[in-house]
Amino acid sequence: MAMWSPWRGCHKCSEGCKYCYIHKGDARKNIDTSIINKTDKFDYPIRKNKDGTYKMKSDKICYVCFSSDFLIEEADPWREECFSMIKERSDVTFLFLTKRIERFMDCIPDDWKDGYDNVVVGVSVENQENVNKKIGILQSLPIKHKMIILQPLLEEVNLEKYLDNIELVMVGGESDKFARPLNYDWVLNIREQCMKHKIPFEFHQAGTNFIKDGIQYKINPFQLTKQARLANIDYLTENRKR
Repeated sequence: MAMWSPWRGCHKCSEGCKYCYIHKGDARKNIDTSIINKTDKFDYPIRKNKDGTYKMKSDKICYVCFSSDFLIEEADPWREECFSMIKERSDVTFLFLTKRIERFMDCIPDDWKDGYDNVVVGVSVENQENVNKKIGILQSLPIKHKMIILQPLLEEVNLEKYLDNIELVMVGGESDKFARPLNYDWVLNIREQCMKHKIPFEFHQAGTNFIKDGIQYKINPFQLTKQARLANIDYLTENRKR
């Protein structure tokens, strides 16, 4: 696994952003998250060692812009160069998440056509309204590898009519002392929808305020991913296992 942050900074744009960990971390450091800047890692995918080999190893999954949004407006002047690097590194799979999927067609390069083989696009949504709006858009786009991320999941949602050509659905709760509750029944319901359509499902993390069997639990933020693993409810098809 590799991480690549060509720029940092973001703006809250949906209900799911309320307790964003980037904004919280920046606030503690007196950093203005609303300022979007290129980082010193901008060209990281194509940096080379003295022997001419790439520093980023082949056959890696590279997580892109996890401290921002790859489709954020301020990055429009820089994104074409990023796509050029992504195309050059066809030996690496680049995965980015976005809450701005409506901007996708205005952000892709001229040679995108039906998508690059080595790009995975995940759309982050938190409620039924944004499932209907944003996953509906995702389904119509020329992208070869599509994911849905429901984190933080804020209510019960129905995904069934949006699961065609989706490679993974990931679900998680909110991490904050004021976190909105995650009901385990909502998680299981999404799992059932995915299993019905043979779509891989991953329970990524529980919520700080977690409801199970009608009882509300307060979970340490550092234990959220562990608690999700202990639930042992991931559904991985044979293609996903490989």
